[in-house]
Amino acid sequence: MDGNLLTESHIPGEISLKGRIRKGRILEILSGSNAAAGLLELGRDSPRKIVNGLFPLLYSQDEIVKWRAVTFMGLFVRNLAEEDMESARDVVRRLMWNLNDESGGIGWGSPEAMGEILTCHEGLAGEYAPILLSYANRDGNYLELPMLQRGLLWGIARFSEVRPHVVRGSKSHIFPYLESDDPAVRGHAARIVGLIGTMEDRDRLSPLAGDSSDYTTFFNHRCMRCNVGETARDALLNIEKKS
Repeated sequence: MDGNLLTESHIPGEISLKGRIRKGRILEILSGSNAAAGLLELGRDSPRKIVNGLFPLLYSQDEIVKWRAVTFMGLFVRNLAEEDMESARDVVRRLMWNLNDESGGIGWGSPEAMGEILTCHEGLAGEYAPILLSYANRDGNYLELPMLQRGLLWGIARFSEVRPHVVRGSKSHIFPYLESDDPAVRGHAARIVGLIGTMEDRDRLSPLAGDSSDYTTFFNHRCMRCNVGETARDALLNIEKKS
């Protein structure tokens, strides 16, 4: 994947929110090779319109487009929240509705986008982190589909990078995923435990240290192939460093 996806260094402190973009321009930009320049162009419009255009791209079969949509969703909902908190809440509620059985859909990309948004905005995190974490709880709003679990655990891992203290109280809900049949689910769960766990949790990670299964993920602004065992070993090292 193109390493020029975007980084915070590419993003100006104040994004212009004036002007309009023509229909289809968001997809055109996200499909391009220079997403940083695309972000500047997207920033000429209002965050609300951009967010609306990003929703269908969360379902994209093109991994680059999908993950750029997730990343931009976090950035522009953050901007929207600074202008109109209630409208930002509506975006999160829409993602939650997509994960509701009554919506008639499956909710592809919704847990990833929700995790990214809560990572980017502390106020929204304070309100909606318990709901994000409830999707991992078998006694809560549990997501059964492995593909949704992949997205959910990615979102929780992303959130844990910035707000590990919020996730720490729910780590008992993460432990069962370490035994999932899905390598990506195991890998994401191992990463979360590495971010929020303590020395007493090492025994839960140790069995995965020799896991040779590979999986793909999105990390440091790029799609990459990872190994479950390597992720578990990195998580163990991270726990030791924190102790």
